[in-house]
Amino acid sequence: MKFLLFFLLLPPVVLAQPTPATGIVHTHDVDLAYEVYGAPSSSTPAIVINGGPGFLHNYMLLSDVFTGRLAQNRQVIFYDQRGVGKSKLLNPLAPVDMAAQVADLEAIRAKLGFQTFDIIGHSWGGLLAMGYAAAHPDHIHKFVIIDSAAPKLSQTLFMFKQFYPDELAKEKQQDAVKTSADSTIESGQSLRRFLRRDFYSKENFDRYIAPLSDQALADVSNDKMDEAVEKAVTSVDLNPNLHNFHFPALIMSGRYDINVAPLTAWKIYKAIPNSKLSIFEKSGHFPFYEEEDQFLKVLNNFLADN
Repeated sequence: MKFLLFFLLLPPVVLAQPTPATGIVHTHDVDLAYEVYGAPSSSTPAIVINGGPGFLHNYMLLSDVFTGRLAQNRQVIFYDQRGVGKSKLLNPLAPVDMAAQVADLEAIRAKLGFQTFDIIGHSWGGLLAMGYAAAHPDHIHKFVIIDSAAPKLSQTLFMFKQFYPDELAKEKQQDAVKTSADSTIESGQSLRRFLRRDFYSKENFDRYIAPLSDQALADVSNDKMDEAVEKAVTSVDLNPNLHNFHFPALIMSGRYDINVAPLTAWKIYKAIPNSKLSIFEKSGHFPFYEEEDQFLKVLNNFLADN
């Protein structure tokens, strides 16, 4: 799913990350790998669901927004989704549909002993967060989605063709005549062009992406898992569930996200009763990198238990 591709390796400009506690949740179909940042406290823990599908959570660790600053006063949990990274499928024929993805998240919650938790989903992870919230509303303390896919995947509004018709046409021509045997390098270069369009600021793009090699970018994608999950969830429609979300909800979006246009966030916001909307005026698909301080301020204010 091209619109949700991400990167894997951390560039050298990023501060060293805290060392997380790690664990495995054993299930019938998959061993789910997770990481816990921060110490137990009176604050509600947060489980973060990364985008993709078919990608590791590492792209959300390019700064310390979640692992250091958000985790200062609460536990913050990341995990690899089934069949990706360290979450190895034990059964190669295991389902990868929404029900299976939701069951994995529920297994992690149960393993960690959280009666309730704050759920935070980015991009594809927002759709998965909606799926979990529909199935297990009693376990949701507060609900946050960031530049989320639509409740029905096909309704997600992508704007690449509207903003970059000339570049896309040129790249299509170039791809048609390529003869290089090094498809890995070509794949990395393609991802680099794609990710540039996901940032509002060239400076922020250069800060986070420029240090990565074409090889590092090419290594990120598990194309088979991406395609399998997309196919498995294509008929899922969570629109009818949103009006039943009665927990506090925050919908976040970059104003200039052409990956998932803000109209998608607006429609989700209007569908969830009493939800809040936060638009970041100088961000694309990654407001937690482009406007770190403002993003964290909004998130912390919302998650505060008072």
